[in-house]
Amino acid sequence: MSDQPTKTDDTTRADGSPVGAGVRLLNPRLHVVLVEPEIPNNTGNIGRTCVTTGCRLHLVHPLAFDIDEKACRRAGLDYWPRLDLVEHERAERYLQAHPPRAEGPGRSWFLTSHAKRSVFDAPVSMGDHLVFGRESRGIDASVLDRVPESQQISVPMVPGERSLNLSTCVAVCVYAAIRNMYGSGEVLLDAHGRIVGA
Repeated sequence: MSDQPTKTDDTTRADGSPVGAGVRLLNPRLHVVLVEPEIPNNTGNIGRTCVTTGCRLHLVHPLAFDIDEKACRRAGLDYWPRLDLVEHERAERYLQAHPPRAEGPGRSWFLTSHAKRSVFDAPVSMGDHLVFGRESRGIDASVLDRVPESQQISVPMVPGERSLNLSTCVAVCVYAAIRNMYGSGEVLLDAHGRIVGA
């Protein structure tokens, strides 16, 4: 498996404006999906996490900010040009392209504080999608109603606490998944502890 990014011509939005640097990973470890994110700093930090872990970032519109906003790029630092970024017009379009399913490659895992299953108990594997809702209210019930309960997961917290910061939650879930993949041999670490392909 190669972790090297490749350039593609798929670098513009529907309105003709550029998307990221057009980097596409040949085999993204995971797909991190942000549905209608609201805070540019969180999206920038999440973009940085995606670059450093070999994941593709999906942004589902409408966004509450301009993707070129300085705060977003500042949080992503110099990692942003190396981000594998895909944008979706709306949640319905994303769900049509990636319907929730529990079997096979590219399964979708939806993060919700109402889930009965922890991310630590979910067999997240190479190529799966981790789907996160907006910072203020999470994933809409109309979306979650279409997702099997077995594909709804949460990050463990002590009783009485409501939520984590979105970028923290994404990092916890991505690294929990990478830990699973490391245990199953889907991910290897080099002599310096860096993530390399299987």
